[in-house]
Amino acid sequence: MDQTVLLSIIAAFTFVAALALCMQAGFLFGVYKSTKALEQKFMPLAPKVEALVDATKATVDKSRTEIVDIMSKTNEILESTKTQMVKIDAVVTDATARAKVQMERVEMVLDDTMSRAHETVAVMHNGIMRPLRELNGIAVGIKTAFAYLARGDRRSVAQATSDEEMFI
Repeated sequence: MDQTVLLSIIAAFTFVAALALCMQAGFLFGVYKSTKALEQKFMPLAPKVEALVDATKATVDKSRTEIVDIMSKTNEILESTKTQMVKIDAVVTDATARAKVQMERVEMVLDDTMSRAHETVAVMHNGIMRPLRELNGIAVGIKTAFAYLARGDRRSVAQATSDEEMFI
């Protein structure tokens, strides 16, 4: 390759590089102008934003203290509730145990009452009803004896009925 051709190629690339640098400088100037315009628009808002940031910080700090207070009160309530639940559990357990004992006592009293009622019925049966039956049997026997003795006349075989003839 010839020196002049090489020199022309280098000159062309140098021109392209210089042109690219100039374009970059132009873009950089455009960015500078837009940044300045944005800064001019933001400057009136800056004090308002700072005031809003300060108010937000105060609100956040106040909220933190309120949340801490609420959490401490909630923890106190939870501890109190736990204590009360333990007491209620003890009362319910005690009441259940007492109810079981009372039910066992009621069952024992009922069993004792039923056994005494059975004993009373047996005593009544053996002590009152048996002698009454025996007395009734003796009274029927005496009545039958008197009826037989009082009858005096005996029927003859001639006066027997058809039913009595079968047994004679």
